[in-house]
Amino acid sequence: MSTLRRRVVALGATAVAASLVLAGCASSEPAAEETASETTDSTTSDTCAAYEAYLGNEGTEVEMYTTIIDPEASLFIESLAEFEECTGITINWNGTQEFEAQIPVRVEGGTAPDMAIFPQPGLLAKFAGNGLVPANDATSASVDENYTADWKVYGTVDGTFYGTPLGANVKSFVWYSPKTFADNGWAIPTTWEELLALSDTIAAAGDVQPWCVGFGSGDATGWVGTDWMEDLMLRFQDAATYDQWVSGELPFNDPKVAEVLAEAGKILKNPAYVGDVASIATTTFQEGGAGLVDGSCAMHRQASFIGGILAADYGATIVSPEDTTTEGGITTFYFPGVSADNKPALGGGEFVGIFADRPEVHAVHHYLTTPDWNNKKAALGGWFSANLGLDTANVADPVNKVAVEILQNASTFRFDGSDVMPAEVGAGSFWKEMTAWVAEDKSDAAVLEAIYSTWPY
Repeated sequence: MSTLRRRVVALGATAVAASLVLAGCASSEPAAEETASETTDSTTSDTCAAYEAYLGNEGTEVEMYTTIIDPEASLFIESLAEFEECTGITINWNGTQEFEAQIPVRVEGGTAPDMAIFPQPGLLAKFAGNGLVPANDATSASVDENYTADWKVYGTVDGTFYGTPLGANVKSFVWYSPKTFADNGWAIPTTWEELLALSDTIAAAGDVQPWCVGFGSGDATGWVGTDWMEDLMLRFQDAATYDQWVSGELPFNDPKVAEVLAEAGKILKNPAYVGDVASIATTTFQEGGAGLVDGSCAMHRQASFIGGILAADYGATIVSPEDTTTEGGITTFYFPGVSADNKPALGGGEFVGIFADRPEVHAVHHYLTTPDWNNKKAALGGWFSANLGLDTANVADPVNKVAVEILQNASTFRFDGSDVMPAEVGAGSFWKEMTAWVAEDKSDAAVLEAIYSTWPY
């Protein structure tokens, strides 16, 4: 376990005075030399008034255990500085890359952290009934008010709500060059059929390849194919069917799953769209989007994070959809559904669970669900959430801005299915068989039957 990174917030005279006023504590008459600071004290008091609900916990400490380390950790710490100053609660940020291995050790050893940020809901669920403390009523009500209902479901285990949403990512994106689209007069498709028709138009012109795709990812090769399946399951089947599929209630060889794989094949196994189909398996997911930058392909379906990789590794410039002049500029449009009003979203996110039933811990837990904190954090850059109170004006990155709009307007949100499925399937046979599907031209029926045979019924 990494050494606890302690942060002790030293409250200055101004902050102390403000805290005493807000707490209703008695104080002596100010000395003459303090008069000059009255304006500053008043300003601080006004700022801290927003934290009145969290007072009464001065001098307490809360450990936050997480996978998030610097440089991202520094931004989280900065976003909580005002909360700490005004409430007197010190948050000790303990970031470690050994989180997944160490959190069970700490819980079982009786040294569980006060709070933990879980990178996926499945891991949080393992601690329900084993140390996790349910969110209190105020925190639960805040999540009801500030998130769509789907997000609360992922933090609920056996009817008890534990994990509050934190950051998010969106996978339902198609990346493209606005300049290339504008130069060719291509319109953004709003339905699956329009997307296929656009692909036909691009293929017929013969100037660029309609799609660039890469499944390669070392030991995790194939996960890109599972993302395609998951996005299309949400579009061609309903949310309840998606949930049954992810849980194993709907078998992998069911006709509904076969329908979805066939739809995926209309793009991924069409040489007119993707070129050499077999090469998809050996093209890394990073390289998969490079053709957008050099202009050799028109579209690339990938999550919100790929923009940073394409910028760093291939010189892409992330632009807004309105920027139709920047060479090499790329951005995103929503991966369309069966109809224009069918707008499900596939993605992921972190959840905060608590292991200590103390008022200061509940206070921090609640604060992280509020629009106030979410807007402070987003304004620092490089982060967004599904909080309905998040103002996109605080989200500078144009793609993250679109991601927030997708999350706030999605008819349905679901987590990456392979991350929720049993590991031997989600991170095993599902990856492997989607790779064989393109690399070996393995049939749809054989792929689905092979995955079905590995499910731990």
